[in-house]
This record gives sequence, C-alpha cells and structure tokens, in this order.
Amino acid sequence: MLARHPPVVPPAPADTATQRVYDGIYGAIVEHRLPPGTRLREQELAEGFGVSRTVVRQALQRLAADQVIALEHNKGATVPQPDRAQAAQVFEARQVIEGDIARRLAGQLSAAQVASLRALVAAEQAAQARADKAAAVRLSGQFHRELAVLAGNPLFVRWIDELLPLTSLLILQYQRGGHPGCVTHRHDELIEALASGSPARAAAEMRKHLQELARSLREGPARPVAPLRDVFAAYREPTHPIP
Repeated sequence: MLARHPPVVPPAPADTATQRVYDGIYGAIVEHRLPPGTRLREQELAEGFGVSRTVVRQALQRLAADQVIALEHNKGATVPQPDRAQAAQVFEARQVIEGDIARRLAGQLSAAQVASLRALVAAEQAAQARADKAAAVRLSGQFHRELAVLAGNPLFVRWIDELLPLTSLLILQYQRGGHPGCVTHRHDELIEALASGSPARAAAEMRKHLQELARSLREGPARPVAPLRDVFAAYREPTHPIP
C-alpha cells in the first residue's frame, strides 16, 4: 500500500491530516498523476485537500526528507525531474537491492504468499486491460514493495519506498507512449523463478525485468498538468472547513 511506516499509536488529528496529504502526493507521483516539474503550491494543495497550509507544509517537509519531492528555500516544492544520469543510478540501485531480495526469497515463500503475489499481478493485468494506467502503475509498485516486505528487512522496504516515486517519474518522463510501465508477464515469470527455489535464477529474472524496464525509457512528450485541486479532489473532506 502507499501508506508508509504507520505509527503504532493512533495519531492525533493533525498527524492524520498530514499523513493524508503525504500519502496523496506520494500516490499521485507513483500513479503518474503529477508529471515531473509540477509546482506544488501550498495554497492549491490546501484547497485540494481541504486542510490548512500548515498541514501541507508539514507534509511537504516530510516528503522532501524522504526525497520524494524537491523543496528549495524561496522556490517552494516541485515534483523532481530526474535526468538520464539519475535513471542509470536508480535502476542500478534497484537491480542490486531487488536482485538480492529475489535471491533471499527463492524457495522461501509459502503457498499463501505466492497466491497473494499472483493476485496482485492478476489485479495489475486487469487494470491494464481496462486502460486504468494509474491503478496498473500503483499495483506494479505494490508488487515490488511486497517482495521487499516479504524479505523481512525494513531497510529494503524504506529503500524501495524511495526508489518507486523516482522510477515512476522516469517512466513518465522518458518512456515511449503505449509501453506499459512494468510488463506484467515479467512479474509472472518472476513469481515462477521465486517458486523454483533457485536463488541464482530468481536474482537473474529480477535483474532482467529491471533492465528491460530501463531500456524502455526514451524521451517522451510533455504531459499536461491538471489543477492540483482536481488531482487531489478524492482526498478532500468536505465536512471539515479549510482552517
């Protein structure tokens, strides 16, 4: 899921609002609803989420600390615009981390865990079939994140959480039109490799999958940016007036 590192103790209302804004922006980036370079203006976000600018500012600071957005003094917040050099770094890091995750999981997954992964891939394929790109991208990221969770190392999950938004931005900025962000049949093949019990095969299949995704990146046309109030309309709580 997109919510990250949920607290053990139920948060106070202000924290809940901040988390809602955090999750909304994080999810919009991962789901390709916020193109690279989009200005994240506090007032627009406050109106979009139905919260105060203070809550928005807190969420933006957390997102910047997690390297999901860029936040500069006197310039405000923007969705990052990763370049080709960063693309190489992102996919190199993912191959190292996720290759090791696949190696560790090979032959170690229970039948229930394999079934859960297959259900995620089936949901992703269904989203692609109905041309719901946002859902397909979200489910693809969820699949990769779930593998990190199953590996049992919280640092793996944290690293994947930081790399997924960058990957989505790279796909949005450089991938050819009509090419699926993450090819679902590769996910099927990866599950087969994990179930085979061969660490070498599982790691090689993961690296192959990520290399294919990296090779699909090309310079693409600029995407139009919708008003932030429209992008985050689903997160607004109309029963609570904007402070």
